[in-house]
Amino acid sequence: MGFFGKLFGALKKTKEGLGNKLRQLFSRDKIGDDFYEDLEDVLISSDISVTTADEIVENLHDRMIEERESDKDKVLQALKDEINACLDNAGEFELEYPAVIMVIGVNGVGKTTSIGKMAHLFTSQKKTVTIAAADTFRAAAADQLEIWAERAKVRIVKSVEGSDPSAVVFDALSSVKAKKTDVLIIDTAGRLHTKSNLMEELKKMSRVVEREYPEAHFYKLIALDATTGQNALSQVEVFNEAVGIDGIILTKLDGTAKGGFVVSLCNELCVHVAFVGTGEKIEDVDTFDKESFVDAIFD
Repeated sequence: MGFFGKLFGALKKTKEGLGNKLRQLFSRDKIGDDFYEDLEDVLISSDISVTTADEIVENLHDRMIEERESDKDKVLQALKDEINACLDNAGEFELEYPAVIMVIGVNGVGKTTSIGKMAHLFTSQKKTVTIAAADTFRAAAADQLEIWAERAKVRIVKSVEGSDPSAVVFDALSSVKAKKTDVLIIDTAGRLHTKSNLMEELKKMSRVVEREYPEAHFYKLIALDATTGQNALSQVEVFNEAVGIDGIILTKLDGTAKGGFVVSLCNELCVHVAFVGTGEKIEDVDTFDKESFVDAIFD
């Protein structure tokens, strides 16, 4: 199954919510001012923020007035264009090699699972991959990651529980440089963004990467649980302020009807969605494609 097919399945709940409401809205005989008011309510109900929903509807309304257009098919296409424009604000995420990817985020969002899936994705693209188990805080974190490394058939660098995470990163960097590995993925401890010592630890690991491997392309990706919807925006803001965020790994998209928050995320924070999880299997992850995302919602 291609990415569109997987994404279509993952967005089933969002599609049933937003898509069905839009179909009801566009089944009206006439498109007038009340249509645009109700459209904004529909967008907000799918966890698109008030700010972004208002922007989409205002731009759409102005465009339709300017073009003197009330044909439902053309209004629907214009709505897709406006949503695509919001996603465009974040630009495109492009990975260059050799790559070091540090995966960060709060507890329970699916970082370890995402790392295993991403490792499998890269190996399927004929890239060599090493995983660094720098979550030395959580009990058995390295063991869990090792299971995913074995499933993805990639190397793992780990240390004993309670050791310095930056030392694990240092060792992993030495290894990938020596072996000329294409991708190093660093797992980190899940941390509440209110814990300043844990945020300082992230900064320290970042400095180690930048100092020891300056020729690598370094990406800091935050894993976000799609089921949290709009609440995820605050996580991005805080982590972005602390260490800088280069992109988002969207997890558990198949478990939520709140997929609309992705539109707000890209529009307001201008942070790329880099990867999206579309299910529970190891192959259920791919790079994010905004056109497929919009088409999957409306199809």
